Parts: sequence; C-alpha cells; structure tokens
Amino acid sequence: MATNPPFRRVLIANRGEIAVRICRGLRELGIESIAVHSDVDARAAHVLAADHAVALGGNTAAESYLDVGKVLEACKRAGAEAIHPGYGFLSENAVFARAVRDAGLVFVGPNPEAMERLGGKKAAREEAIAAGVPVIPGTEKDDGDAALIAFGKSIGMPVMVKASAGGGGRGMRLVTDERDLADAIAAGRREAKASFGDDRMILERAVFPARHIEIQMFGDKHGEVVSLHERECSVQRRHQKVLEEAPSAVVDEDLRRRMGEAAIALGKRVGYDNAGTAEFLLDEQGNFYFLEVNTRLQVEHPVTELVTGVDLVHLQLHVAAGGKLGELLAGKDLTPRGHAIEARICAESPENGYLPASGLLRLVREAEGPGIRVDSGVFSGWDVSPFYDSMLAKLIVWAPDRAAACARLSQALRETVYLGIPTNVDFLRRIVDDEAFRSARLSTDMLQHRPELAAGPQDGPDDLTLAAAVLCQAVAPQRGGGAGAGGAASGGSTAAWNDLAGFRLFEGSR
Repeated sequence: MATNPPFRRVLIANRGEIAVRICRGLRELGIESIAVHSDVDARAAHVLAADHAVALGGNTAAESYLDVGKVLEACKRAGAEAIHPGYGFLSENAVFARAVRDAGLVFVGPNPEAMERLGGKKAAREEAIAAGVPVIPGTEKDDGDAALIAFGKSIGMPVMVKASAGGGGRGMRLVTDERDLADAIAAGRREAKASFGDDRMILERAVFPARHIEIQMFGDKHGEVVSLHERECSVQRRHQKVLEEAPSAVVDEDLRRRMGEAAIALGKRVGYDNAGTAEFLLDEQGNFYFLEVNTRLQVEHPVTELVTGVDLVHLQLHVAAGGKLGELLAGKDLTPRGHAIEARICAESPENGYLPASGLLRLVREAEGPGIRVDSGVFSGWDVSPFYDSMLAKLIVWAPDRAAACARLSQALRETVYLGIPTNVDFLRRIVDDEAFRSARLSTDMLQHRPELAAGPQDGPDDLTLAAAVLCQAVAPQRGGGAGAGGAASGGSTAAWNDLAGFRLFEGSR
C-alpha cells in the first residue's frame, strides 16, 4: 500500500473487466474505489469489487454510463476527487474530460486539448505529418464524394475508406475495385454518422499484407513523453483485435527505437499526458506508417505490463496527480522481458458470423497457474446483458519466450469454461494452435483468408461437450434474481453440484 496515495477516492466511469482491474489497482495504492452502474448491472462484478457504488439508473449505455451529467453527479455524491474512464464509453470524449476538469475534478487520462488534436483520424494524420511521422499516402480532406473518388483513382487500388472520427473498425471499408468506391464511401458515411455523429471520411492507400504494430506511449504534465515499446495486434476480425502480444516477433531493436521515437515526437508535439497508443502498419519491407492514436488505456495493456514490469494504471494515477514519469520509472530497465499474449474472450458465435450472445452463464471456470492472468468481469450465475460490449474477460499469459507463451495460452484456453452461452474460446484456441500463428506469420487480413478458423470442426459436438450440456441442464438454476460473486443464481438449487462426489469437469485437461 502506498504511503502517500495520489487520491483518496476515485470514481470509475466504466463497467466489466476493466472496472474490476482498476478497482484492484486503486486498492493496491490505498485509494477507495467508487463504482457506477446501470440498473441491470446492480450486482455486476465491478460493483462487487468496488468499495462503494452509485446507481445511475437506466439499462442502456446512453441511459447510464454515457450520461455525463449522471456520472458527474455520482462523483459529487460519492466525494470522489478523480474519475478514471477505463476504455470505451467516455474515455476518448474531450467534452467529458473538459467537463470533469471544469467541475474541479481530475480526469485520469490525457488533457482534452491533446485529445482533440489526436482524437479523429483526420486531425491525428495532420499532426503526424507535422511531427515528421511517416503516414500512409492518402488524403485527410473530405470535399465530397466526387473528390474522394477522384483521389482514390489517382493513387490506385486498393484503398481504405475510413471514418474521420472513427475507431473500432466502424465506417471502414477496403476497396479493391474503383467501381466500388462510391458505394463504399456512402456505406462508410452512414455507419460513421450512426456510430459517431460525424460522417466525414478520409481515404488512404491500402497496405497489404501488413502487420499492426502499436507503441504504448506515456506522457506527464511536465513535458516528458516515453515509449514503453510495442505490441503486435495483427490478428483481427473485421478490423477488431482478437489476440495481442508483446513484444512483436518481427520488431528488432532498431525498428523498436525508431517507432518509439515517432510516437514520442507526436506526443510531445500535442502536449500529451497520461497513457496513449500510437498505432502503425508495418509492411513486408519493414516500413511503418502511422494509423491513429488511441487517447486512453488500451484493452491490451496487460501484455505491456507483463513484459516491462510497469503497472500502467498506477502510472496513470501518478501522472494524473501531477507526478513525474521519472519518479516512478527512474532506474528501471524497461527492455521487454519474455513474451506475453492476450486473448479477448467474448460472448459471441464466430461460427455464426460473430453474432453477439447474451444470457445466463451457468458455469464460469477461468484458467489459473504460473504465468496466467485473467482480467474478468463475470462469474457463475451472471446474466450477460445484450446492452453492452460482448467482451467477458481477457486471458493473458507470460512465458520466457514466444513458443512457451503460445503453448501456455493454448493449455489455458483448454482449461477455460463458460457454459450457458456461446463464446469464442474454441475459436481462440484454433488460432493459437494454428501453424501460421505459432510461426508468427501474421497479417491484419489473415483471418479473412482462413474462414475455417472461425467455422470450426464440422462433425458436430464431441462426447465431452454433450456430457457437459446434459449436466448443465440437470443442474440449471432458475432464472430470476442476481448472484453473488461466484454463487449460483438466487432461487436455484445447487444441491446437484454438491452430490457429484468425485466428479471433476475436464479432468484430462489439468
């Protein structure tokens, strides 16, 4: 426990696994955590993990976690001094960050001015060019469909059509035939307007095949910006990350230094403070090109923590309170040690077009053991809501080298059980066990060319799966009522589990 914690109370304006993870980081520093929640999340894992909780009301994100007025009022009621936004929701909203500051509170993230300069793809591209960072040939101007179509034809196919204000793959289209440009731009505009309220588009030359490499950068309020090195996030589906690792198998010391210097130059140009990620594409010739900056803590931050030994949430809080990076990083050897890989576990059906799933999680068993970390937001008996993102947990492993990390992750996925609704656990294991992944032959379009990895085996469920399903049905708890952190749903019987003397689920996997 810290002797002089940077804050007394911090409100977490988020939910799920990231809110639980932030609660843990706050407790380690001796800081009280304040959870906020919607009605459906009243007994969620992050509420149970926090020291205090404030109800926001409503069920949808718009009625609760995205309501700036409600979040600020909750902060006032709870007596919190700072707000940590996690990622998603309001984490990259400069208007919210400014409102927090104007209310006399501390926003645990970058200042709103830096967020505005880097938050949109168009603005970030312009800042990167000014900072001397390599960018993909393209245009950051949107002078209408006709001008974008003409520019696309001038640089040649393939091109990427992107939402200027976007992220998470929304509003993004790959165009390989110039006859499809008009339709791609129109579709991108519609999706961007619905997702971000901004239908402006940019257009860039497509870099294929390419790897997605990002640099974890960190700034303080005293002008210092550092690089905590790279992560590789090339395994993606529909422009959304599936597996992330650190370090990259193809980044040597020279490339690591040059990419880090580019991220630092961009951060210093905009006066960046707190955690951020500069994202790049790396082509087969070793050239890297700027993509965007995520002005927040990343989903995949644990792999950086495991290979550098730096707790990024602790560092965020230190910097937000005005501390200097050098005070916590001085004398540390930040050279990546070993290898870490993260798998995003989601309630979805890869076999059915990644269709999101919701419903009762009858049994949750998450892997344990040396070199295994699970950041989870669920438990047995939790009813997964359709209102929010489909991610349930993150399974992260560390080992002395990449081969050992792959083997450890494969085994950990075999020991991971979420019964009751579809998940992507088997899909993740198929990727990790694939020879291309094991040999680090990665690219951002690899899953697009390997549909069998999502489809899975076509010969039906095996005996073990059928037995688990029958057992699950036999002991199914009654719906209606919440659950404690690890208990069955209230109102249901757990006697059948207690009667299973000598029974061990998946005995052969240990």
